[in-house]
Amino acid sequence: MVESSNRVKPWRQDVRHTAMELLPHDWYANMDKPITLSCVFVFARPKNHFRANGQLKPSAPKHCSGRIGDISKLVRAVEDAMTGIVYNDDAQIINLNASRRYANDSEQPCAIITVTAIN
Repeated sequence: MVESSNRVKPWRQDVRHTAMELLPHDWYANMDKPITLSCVFVFARPKNHFRANGQLKPSAPKHCSGRIGDISKLVRAVEDAMTGIVYNDDAQIINLNASRRYANDSEQPCAIITVTAIN
């Protein structure tokens, strides 16, 4: 299989490196446990959502429902990136909550990923 976007591989590497940095030192005891995964993908608004003075247009969409990123592909990239780092296999994910939204004035585009091992 070939990725349709050139940005997927570097982004997966960023997710992997961040997961390795933030993983608690005793996490490896959870590597084979069932997992709950939550992903919030935060995107910058397109420039055409704003007036010339920088204010958001009243007609700008509230929800991030345009062609910014297929949420299932975004989640799949996260699942693949964390395999072998946070869990042994993404088949261990028993619960998934995913959403995408526009960044507010005080945030940068990002992914907020929360992983919970179920005992």
